[in-house]
Amino acid sequence: MSGDLIHLERNGAVAVLTLARPAKLNALTQAMVERLERLADELDRDEAIRAVILTGTGERAFCAGADIADWGGLEPLAFGRRWVRDGHRCFDHLARLRQPLIAALNGAALGGGLELAACADLRLAEAHARLGLPEARVGIIPGWSGTQRLVRRIGGPSVKRLVLTGEPIDAAEALRIGLVDEVVPTGQGLARARALAAGIAERAPVAVELAKLLVNLAEGEEVAAAVEAIAGALAHGTADAKEGIAAFRARRPPVFRGR
Repeated sequence: MSGDLIHLERNGAVAVLTLARPAKLNALTQAMVERLERLADELDRDEAIRAVILTGTGERAFCAGADIADWGGLEPLAFGRRWVRDGHRCFDHLARLRQPLIAALNGAALGGGLELAACADLRLAEAHARLGLPEARVGIIPGWSGTQRLVRRIGGPSVKRLVLTGEPIDAAEALRIGLVDEVVPTGQGLARARALAAGIAERAPVAVELAKLLVNLAEGEEVAAAVEAIAGALAHGTADAKEGIAAFRARRPPVFRGR
């Protein structure tokens, strides 16, 4: 069922993930979150893909957040253990994709939908889009890193305004505060995202991957993994590493030369 609600399209070096639940404003269910995580893992391992786009179906919403029908009846411990933690794991995976992630906001991005958009490296909003964190209106708080990752994106004061008032802002205001990187005419978000992704896919893929990893490191997005990935790749490429592996296989003492 979740496969019908999230589509994956590959076109050369660019992949497009589409939330396809327009009748419910592309609101996320538990099954959709689980499928998003599986697809993120699949794309991260796909060496042919150099850029990923995330968008929604229809003109009304990119994603209206988490479907209250899925989480509203959960007991508190189940809500924390499954809904919140599973969402964090999925969104962390999207934010830490090896490839650049572009969110094309084809409409409203509210609550969990805005937190999903925050996972992207670049965000494009169509002119009619509205963005907000309305959780306080139903007695909860942002649970998928709205008070954490979004702060790293746009700073505490702007996030406090969204969280404490629960009022959405329009695309122009989102651009002003840095919540989106570009505003495009209604109906042109995906086309613009495809053009950006195609340009990124033409760049040197290892340089792009390392640049993203370094910026993530500066933001505190994945400190331990980023440091060890970069240092590990550097060490693995040395002559000493080749000598160490060869010596291990030959069951002899290695002769390291510091290069």
